[in-house]
Amino acid sequence: MAAGYQREFLGLTSPGTHRNGAGFYPCQGLYYAPAGKRPTAALIATHYNVDFSEHYLASYVAERGLGFLGWNTRFRGAEAHFLLDHALVDIGTGVRWLVEEAGVDTVILLGNSGGGSLMAAYQSQAVEPNVRPGVGLRLARGVEELIPAAGYIALAAHPGRPDVLTNWMDAAVVDEFDPTRTDPELDLWNPDNGPPYSPEFVERYRAAQVARNQRITDWCKSELERVNAAGLSDRIFPLSRTWADPRMVDPTLDPSGRPPNTCYGGEPRRANGSVFGLGIANSLRTWLDMWSLETSQCRGEPHMARVTVPTLVIGADADTGVFPSDAARIYDALGSSEKMAHTVGGDHYFQAPETARDEVADVVVEWARSKW
Repeated sequence: MAAGYQREFLGLTSPGTHRNGAGFYPCQGLYYAPAGKRPTAALIATHYNVDFSEHYLASYVAERGLGFLGWNTRFRGAEAHFLLDHALVDIGTGVRWLVEEAGVDTVILLGNSGGGSLMAAYQSQAVEPNVRPGVGLRLARGVEELIPAAGYIALAAHPGRPDVLTNWMDAAVVDEFDPTRTDPELDLWNPDNGPPYSPEFVERYRAAQVARNQRITDWCKSELERVNAAGLSDRIFPLSRTWADPRMVDPTLDPSGRPPNTCYGGEPRRANGSVFGLGIANSLRTWLDMWSLETSQCRGEPHMARVTVPTLVIGADADTGVFPSDAARIYDALGSSEKMAHTVGGDHYFQAPETARDEVADVVVEWARSKW
């Protein structure tokens, strides 16, 4: 163990869940604390799907004197089955542990990457219950008994799950069940279209992305009725070609310090044709719950309007998937009268430059100490 911090493994159940027969708990994480100390303030970070137990910022924060709970809900690695109300209950289990077991007085929500809208939804539900159950389901037990946090941080965060997926969707897809079919007039890699892309092309492309999201939503609604009528509760379906945001290809759009023609999956054209990406497998209910622009409660702005505690928004200048306008959108949506914005020169996870993570940790801890 590195000097300066210690960590503890946690495995917990939450309301409505139980320990799996194989032995694992639905909620798992690692709690980082300064070596030999019991901090009174701590961050908690959770994502829709990604394992945050060993979050890259955890040791940096703990070495600077705050606690850090890298926390996973039951949906870690199980994105195709995600339901927001159940995830919020699991986050609440982590917050409650910090308060009741770790002795923390001040809990700060860290919404990193996709977790930005998720943690905003947690605070929103904790202060003003508003989350609806999934289609045809009952509201998760315990979701109306969440402990509000004292602060909120958006770190290289997306405005919302439906928003980021729609912005990344390939608008040229013609048939959801045949990924080879393409509309050349909307093809990012048709040289007749660019790059650079004209404002007219971008406007048509964005409208086609929204229309694609809506087509899938309409199909999910009717398909759920069909399979339910046949006695099935749900079904899984694939989603292809989700690395096609024009900003990934054309750096003149939403300019920043990012390298051109790059996304989290590498070169966008190649990534777009792969089987890796956002939302590659979904149940019908999960699409409606998480990804649909029309029906999802995972859009950040309505929840961020209810976040009135002190807030900090940190952007990454060389991020290839979250752009300056995303950070500005989050900042504007937050309901807090005490909010601060900061930009760090670095990629999405601040792996480069070498000093980026130290800078992020300094900003976070200094901000927290100035408030509590």
